[in-house]
Amino acid sequence: MIEITIGSLEEQIIKLLKKMYPITTFEIAQKLRVSQRKIEWVLQKFQMKGIVKLEPLSEITYVRLLRSDFHFVGSKQQRRVLKHSTQNIKETTEEYDGIMYT
Repeated sequence: MIEITIGSLEEQIIKLLKKMYPITTFEIAQKLRVSQRKIEWVLQKFQMKGIVKLEPLSEITYVRLLRSDFHFVGSKQQRRVLKHSTQNIKETTEEYDGIMYT
């Protein structure tokens, strides 16, 4: 069983490879909005571990997922900031002890 950290680029690549086949490194880079060089670097790491196989053709490189026994670990990161509503606290005139109301 291969452990992959949740929220990492590796997780995003593996989920995309499970969903789409055949896919090229260029298409992965476009879908994840990451440079193609970074995608190729991660895929080279995966190929050394025996997770994927890169099939280079003349101008493009196809990626094939070899294994499917992944275990995603870690806490899921929240990507969007929550907006908290603030209650407007209005000062009432009965509580005001200023010069105007004496």
